[in-house]
Amino acid sequence: MQEKRKAVFPGSFDPITIGHIDLVKRALPLFDEIIIAIGINSQKQTLFELEMRKKWIEDAFSGEPRVRVDTFQGLTVHYCKKANARFIIRGIRNASDFDYEKTISQINHIVGDNVETVFLISGPEYAHISSTIVREIIKGGGDARPFLPESVQY
Repeated sequence: MQEKRKAVFPGSFDPITIGHIDLVKRALPLFDEIIIAIGINSQKQTLFELEMRKKWIEDAFSGEPRVRVDTFQGLTVHYCKKANARFIIRGIRNASDFDYEKTISQINHIVGDNVETVFLISGPEYAHISSTIVREIIKGGGDARPFLPESVQY
């Protein structure tokens, strides 16, 4: 029996954006299962509560049985091992993202016992969207709906 191709898409998803949704949809043909794994970092101040972020993601993918949502603490590669996933999905918007993500993937490959990182280049229509920018729009009282899936109601 062939091993399932399972991937982890880690992040804080504070909040999940339409760019994240696009990456997962584009990655689905490559994997049997994708776990959207919300990292919990007690040092990081989030705008939205963990349960709210989890619900938004679950609602966004409610019709897709190959996507599940989970939370984790610690290293992503340790979570991958626990989840029996050999792949990490990362989105690349620009050269800065690539430089940062390349270094992390090389470390993960060593520390994570050959966990592979799969990079997906964001579509040009999403390259300008980041959770950080969306949070700033929300904090400033702006309308961030153009950058968010319908499931995100804040």
